[in-house]
Amino acid sequence: MRLLDEDESINPALSVVNLVDVFLVLIAALLIAIAQNPMNPFLEENVTVIKNAGQPNMELIVKEGKKIEKYKSEGKIGSGEGVKAGIAYKMADGSIVYVPEKKEQSQ
Repeated sequence: MRLLDEDESINPALSVVNLVDVFLVLIAALLIAIAQNPMNPFLEENVTVIKNAGQPNMELIVKEGKKIEKYKSEGKIGSGEGVKAGIAYKMADGSIVYVPEKKEQSQ
């Protein structure tokens, strides 16, 4: 019966442990709220995110299903290999029409 009569306020460590428990519950609730955020773009199946668009340190993050790939810009503009494939025209209504070039027939 002596244990029941003792005052728990004598040991300050018990109140500190209770505060730590409260903060852990709050942090867990915040993490769950952030993970369930509908504005989180990675909740969708297929997503493309562009960071620092138009800057030399631009990054492109592509998520297709469970696969996530990261592409970093090299800072070079207009680099790469290829051939002209056609011409694109912007119409008065804002739509774009692509006209492929005809292949020349070899003789």
